[in-house]
Amino acid sequence: MNRARVAVTAAFVVNGFVVGAFVARLPDFKEILGITDGGIGRSILFSSIGLLVGLGPVGRLCAKVGSSRVVIPASIALALSTVVVGFSHNVFSFSASLFFFGLFLGAQDVSMNAHAVVVEHKMNKRIMSTFHATFSSGALVGSLTGGLLSQWKISILAHTVGAGAISIIATLAMRHWWLPPEADIHPVEKHEKGRSRKRPAIFWALGLIVMFGQVGEGAAGDWGGILSRSAFRASPFLSTLPFIFFSLTMVTGRFLGDGLASRFGARRLIIAGGLLSGLGLTGGLFIGGIGGVIGGWIFLAAGSSIVLPLIFSIAGSMAKNRFADRMAPAEGMAMVSGIAYFGFLAGPPVIGLLADHITLRWAMLLPALLALGIALGSYLVIHKEDVQELG
Repeated sequence: MNRARVAVTAAFVVNGFVVGAFVARLPDFKEILGITDGGIGRSILFSSIGLLVGLGPVGRLCAKVGSSRVVIPASIALALSTVVVGFSHNVFSFSASLFFFGLFLGAQDVSMNAHAVVVEHKMNKRIMSTFHATFSSGALVGSLTGGLLSQWKISILAHTVGAGAISIIATLAMRHWWLPPEADIHPVEKHEKGRSRKRPAIFWALGLIVMFGQVGEGAAGDWGGILSRSAFRASPFLSTLPFIFFSLTMVTGRFLGDGLASRFGARRLIIAGGLLSGLGLTGGLFIGGIGGVIGGWIFLAAGSSIVLPLIFSIAGSMAKNRFADRMAPAEGMAMVSGIAYFGFLAGPPVIGLLADHITLRWAMLLPALLALGIALGSYLVIHKEDVQELG
């Protein structure tokens, strides 16, 4: 079981590292391609489309053959797609490569989270937030490295080739450490073809709550550097600091999240997190300057760090315990992920379009308002019986 936990951890780190590397070079892509905030936002939208195309089929595939048979090829494909993004030389190739980047990002995300749910329940210990902390650790390393490489004028292609190679090596090194496929092959997939299974409405609600948080998380990565550089004249390295501090705070919050959820309850923690994110980001935007951006990003991360892992854990438990005859845990994860990551990837383009009309600084009030919606939504739809208490 410990080897499986290490393998899942490695997958989360790889996922975060690749995302962090990409985010750190977005200002460079913007300059090289010569496009506006709205233009780069529209290109990023293609990654949203790719992600949404793949989530449903990947969830069903995990339920049918086991998540361990999906996560390894998905991780390798994500690394290779990162390299392809590095070859982009115009808006068309950039947008097309982002479609496949989003497709494989979603495939790895669903499969590794589905396996994480299995490991969590077999260990009877709340560890989902810790897994997501390692994602944030990978994103922190990826963004810090990307910021330094940008400052040193290292080409994007050299950067993405290096990031892809590191990710593939890490994936192959632990390919035999996963639990066997039988650990989460779900009997619901053995039902007769064509038989309709109604999806429980609660999963739509959980997805929307996470989506509100993911708009902020995606915006923090995609727009923090651009806001700092274009609005407050920060240097290439200084412009990466908001996302670096954001990632560092995400790491800290998620490492603490499992213990805090066991002590205070997952529902209370999610509500408090939504309030902290919304109010903190709003304050930082009104203060302004690079200090205000960094402060707003820190508060946004502190509150949102625990939302996604705790709700993923809740969704996995509900599918396993309450709706086993209607939905496999991997399908539940895919459903919540599909809604949630629509916010992660579609939110930044929307903010980019708003920025063309009201400036990027004030467009960032959108994720602040949605963060407050996390608190309200969690209060209304999550009940004590929905949360499985683990050790």
